[in-house]
Amino acid sequence: MTPGEHAPDPRGVRSPAEFLARLQALKDWSGLTYRELSARAEARGDVLPRSTVANMLSRTTLPREELLTAFVRACGTGPAGLERWRTARRELTERRGYGTEDPDPARGPAPEAPEETAPVHKASPAVETAPEADPETAPDPETIPDPDPEPASRPVWPTAPVPLPEASGPEAAGGARARIRLRPRRLLVPVVAVAALVFAGVSVVAFLRDGHTGHPPRTPTAPAAGDVRIRVVGTDLCLGERRGTRTGQIHQVPCAAAGVPLYALAEAGGGRWRIASDHPDYGAGCSGVPSGGRVPGVPYEDSECGDPTRIEEFSLEPYGTPVRGYRIVPAGFAPPGGCVTVVGDRAAAWSRLALAPCAPDAEGQLFDFDRRD
Repeated sequence: MTPGEHAPDPRGVRSPAEFLARLQALKDWSGLTYRELSARAEARGDVLPRSTVANMLSRTTLPREELLTAFVRACGTGPAGLERWRTARRELTERRGYGTEDPDPARGPAPEAPEETAPVHKASPAVETAPEADPETAPDPETIPDPDPEPASRPVWPTAPVPLPEASGPEAAGGARARIRLRPRRLLVPVVAVAALVFAGVSVVAFLRDGHTGHPPRTPTAPAAGDVRIRVVGTDLCLGERRGTRTGQIHQVPCAAAGVPLYALAEAGGGRWRIASDHPDYGAGCSGVPSGGRVPGVPYEDSECGDPTRIEEFSLEPYGTPVRGYRIVPAGFAPPGGCVTVVGDRAAAWSRLALAPCAPDAEGQLFDFDRRD
């Protein structure tokens, strides 16, 4: 949820369509994925399958009160907010005859959308269950301090002239001239040394800014349909999830250990791509950006395909001449200028990925797509 922003208020809605639009706004405000909403509801003793939430938000009729209650509680509005939602639903139903089922009594109530019947997978004690970053407390990529800030302009220290000793007579004058002739030679060595150090420092900075972090440069693999391993350029880290969690949050992990989930590229037409995921616990899905990318710092995550509130198509844009890597840019209704970005410590395993403004130097925003056998 966006700090300082109040939860959407259902009071004053005049139709089921407006009510459902406010519910969608509530999910956007929460910043939670369907997986996270389901997990929160389960922790409170409610039942809220992910598919049921998606069906509820795509319908044109009011949700059942128990479903509304579980959803609003999971979004985190509190008791007062929950009561406002219940009251708004009840007033719509009573005042205008809107119901949660088919309005034609002869046809009977509309069948409820099928809920997930797959068993709930919980983390096994044998599986790594390191703590997952909480999306509500994760730092905004805009506020993360640069671990290696650019130094301020260096002071130029003045050098006072060296006074010549007083001399008289031909010998003294000759000695003074000899000292004057020798001074440039004595100064030449430290000047050359300082220049060499400055040149070396500039070269190292340029080398690092070009995306090299101790790894030899390699030609990035261009996107192509099929099975891929998505590598963070300039590192030995690839994209993946932490098995045993429900969030779907994507991290950078050691490529040797990557494999949950398995990724594949699929062309979506018009130069756009889908990044399909195959999770050993949750099955087939798609990488995407929730809430249409409108929430600052929204996580880059894996979840079920076909969620109308998520962006699941991307432009894979080449960067640099010659090409150094490819940016993953959300396509659709996200604000322009956003790129999938490694946030936090960009050299560390398990740093998460989120949507952030595209940087001029593409730091933490370049990927290549190794073929996976």
